[in-house]
Amino acid sequence: MSATTEPLRIGLVSLHTSPGDEPGSGEVGGMNVVVRHQAEALADRGHHVEIITRRSSPTQPDSVSLVPGVCLRFLSAGPAAPVPKGEHDAFIEPFRHELEALGPFDVLHSHHWFSGVAALPVARERHVPHVQSFHSIAADSATPLSEGERAESAGRMTGEAMLARDSDAVVVVSEAEAHTVRSRLGGEPSRVWIVPPGVDGSVFRPAAVGARRPEAPYVVAAARVQPLKGLDLAIEAIAGISEEARPTLVIAGDSSSEAGDHMAELQELAAAHGIADRVTFIGPQSRADLALVFRGASAVLVPSHSETYGLVALEGSASGVPVVAAAAGGLREAVLDGETGVVLESRDPGVWAAEIERILTEPEYARGLSAAGREHAERLSWERSAAGLEDVYRRVLGRSA
Repeated sequence: MSATTEPLRIGLVSLHTSPGDEPGSGEVGGMNVVVRHQAEALADRGHHVEIITRRSSPTQPDSVSLVPGVCLRFLSAGPAAPVPKGEHDAFIEPFRHELEALGPFDVLHSHHWFSGVAALPVARERHVPHVQSFHSIAADSATPLSEGERAESAGRMTGEAMLARDSDAVVVVSEAEAHTVRSRLGGEPSRVWIVPPGVDGSVFRPAAVGARRPEAPYVVAAARVQPLKGLDLAIEAIAGISEEARPTLVIAGDSSSEAGDHMAELQELAAAHGIADRVTFIGPQSRADLALVFRGASAVLVPSHSETYGLVALEGSASGVPVVAAAAGGLREAVLDGETGVVLESRDPGVWAAEIERILTEPEYARGLSAAGREHAERLSWERSAAGLEDVYRRVLGRSA
């Protein structure tokens, strides 16, 4: 092989959450899906990938093979038990110490700031490139915050700014996230690369032609149960739909460790609107089970206050289901407004109710959104996402050679 096509030894660092865990539970969300699928797609391209995370259970082995070419490693840093996300900065130093014993790697790619602060010094000691992905970016008290978005510690803000400045590349999932890296963190534009996520169109796929539709229509919101995800808006929108057209709202996801009693608050909100019987919490779902839920839905709702991309929206489109999303961050890019779904600037529940009801009551309109959504999703494979990552890796390796 030529130097430009040699397989790479890639370390994907995910300190606070394991990409081997099932999305939807606790802190396991879109980042886990992205890291795991990109790792598997990179392995399909011939690379050797190690995903490195913190041991959160005494029964976890030192390593496990996820698929050929992808090894998941567990490092001892802090207690071998689940810990709230916000407490993981205490584990950065012991995690770094354990990371120093691994390798060799051609490139280290960190996911979230905890990982980056641990891995960047290791990359520098070894003279290998460091690539950073944030997935979410802190805001200080002087920055206008979306409702549900909370200001973070000064340590996080300092760490993220340092990573944006000192990493060889910053990989983001959308132009919206790229803008945040440049404007909030001062990232050098020439080192910020957009690599959109993908979707597995064989798992998230439309219902078969002629398949029976559910007798009672329902819409889905799949998200961790926390204020940032805007599930209160979804409930209020359902309450605003005329009784003869009103669907059931199915909420798929687990409570975040930092969300307190938010699930109880949402249940109380539904009861206050007289629709407690129309809001169902089904908890976290496997990828296959979530795809099945999507397939039978009339719409997928993404009312988040903030999203770097909105992977759920893309999965809904791949399932051949119209998406109704808030005009927040990367959702403007994940959903093509008026083509694959509807992107709403307003957070007025009445506006949301009217758009959802139109999808429910105008079959031709809904079918058009569904078909265009599937076509859009088919262009965004994980293989394409991995190819974009590989291009970034080879470019930074070329600069550091």
